[in-house]
Amino acid sequence: MSRLRDRWGGICGCREVLAVGAPLMISMGSSTLMQFTDRIFLGRHDVFELAAAVPGGMVSFFATSFFMGVATCVGVLAAQYHGACRPRRVGAALWAGVWFSVAAGALLALLAGLGGPLFDLAGHPAPVRALEVRYFRILTLGGGFVVLSTALSGYFSGLGRTVPVMLVNIAGAVLNVPLDYALIFGRFGAPELGIAGAAWATVTGEAFSCLLFALLLLLSPEAEKRHNVRSAWRPERDMITRLLEIGLPSGAQFFLDIMAMTGFSLLVGRLGLIELSATNIAFSINGLTYLPLIGLSVAASILTGRSQGQGRPDRARRAASSTLALALTWMGGVSLIFIFAPGPLIELFRPSGSSALSEGAAFSDIQAMTVVLLRYVALYSMVDGVSLTYFGALKGAGDTKFLMYVMLFASVCVLIAPAWLAVRAGVGGIHGPWLALTAYICVLATAFWLRFRHGAWTRRRVIENATDDPARDGHGGNCDQP
Repeated sequence: MSRLRDRWGGICGCREVLAVGAPLMISMGSSTLMQFTDRIFLGRHDVFELAAAVPGGMVSFFATSFFMGVATCVGVLAAQYHGACRPRRVGAALWAGVWFSVAAGALLALLAGLGGPLFDLAGHPAPVRALEVRYFRILTLGGGFVVLSTALSGYFSGLGRTVPVMLVNIAGAVLNVPLDYALIFGRFGAPELGIAGAAWATVTGEAFSCLLFALLLLLSPEAEKRHNVRSAWRPERDMITRLLEIGLPSGAQFFLDIMAMTGFSLLVGRLGLIELSATNIAFSINGLTYLPLIGLSVAASILTGRSQGQGRPDRARRAASSTLALALTWMGGVSLIFIFAPGPLIELFRPSGSSALSEGAAFSDIQAMTVVLLRYVALYSMVDGVSLTYFGALKGAGDTKFLMYVMLFASVCVLIAPAWLAVRAGVGGIHGPWLALTAYICVLATAFWLRFRHGAWTRRRVIENATDDPARDGHGGNCDQP
């Protein structure tokens, strides 16, 4: 009993992980709800739009993922400066992320024109391919808002102040739902845009989130007084270099992960429309539980980064073990739902339109296959809890190069190549690629766990040494950590 109390309380115990992570779980849940709503509305509007939404959205996210991965490291820098009691450097870290986001938005606008050739290579049915291109172009044009929102939220999350991140993301999700309904179906005087309407609603929600984050920063006296948020706006070469040193491997890792999942989705699409639709529904349902788990992973990253800034790897280890206990509890519960009660979740995607696959028999085929795929999800969900926990801890310590190398090996050799061979050879039907996906997650979990246990990350330091820095004053004045 005393061990349970010790695990719950104290610095970096489960209670503190939840205090930091619960708002992020809700925040990620609101983002998932936004995507989930998109797909429910699109499934009811036209099943071809549902089939196109996940590949189109994943390829757009794939294009944006590298830049997002770099921007997430604003939170790592903020956490380590916060832990080291050097608050005045936090503003410079934030602005390095903002300037990077501006450049990323310009590059993404150029990449938006590549949708046509890219989806031609995928070999999906023509009606689906045209919708995929339309969805991709709009989302990628607005991708700069996603990167900027990630950088701005890093200021708050790095300081452990995750409630503002939650509130902003909830506001964006709340705005997205009526916009989705209006622009997809042509309600409230809006044109009926179908899948294009879903894309424009998503971009508008992300832009709104950026505006709210900016207002919070500009209107907060503390942000300027403690962290130089307004006065540190000029580009600082040293800080941008520091962000890129840990951010580029992080961006490459994120890019590789999304590349693997995007390639997986495109390969499954070659098996047929039923297999693609069932996979998309399974991923959508999985997202309801997976993205909140990312909130716990970010909490592990924040607490590990803060502990590294303090020079206390023992606290980082405690934060990781506390996060793991919570992650396994969460994923264990949802796995039981996927195994024993998948029906009501799948029914949410039943089309109400008149498309060819909206007939009962055809949707029954999709439904039956989705039940099987959710059993795979239940199988790997617990392992995914291990993977995301130690991924977050290693990232918070700045061990991003290792994460990149593992992701490069696993995405190519464990997921994409075996899945491609299974699809090309026609071995196992839908089970071939899904077995490769399960193996991929198991390899990641094993590698991250072994790396964290080995302890090489304890020697990593991503912020400069500055024992005489006037911004450092122990635990008083400008330093608000425990």
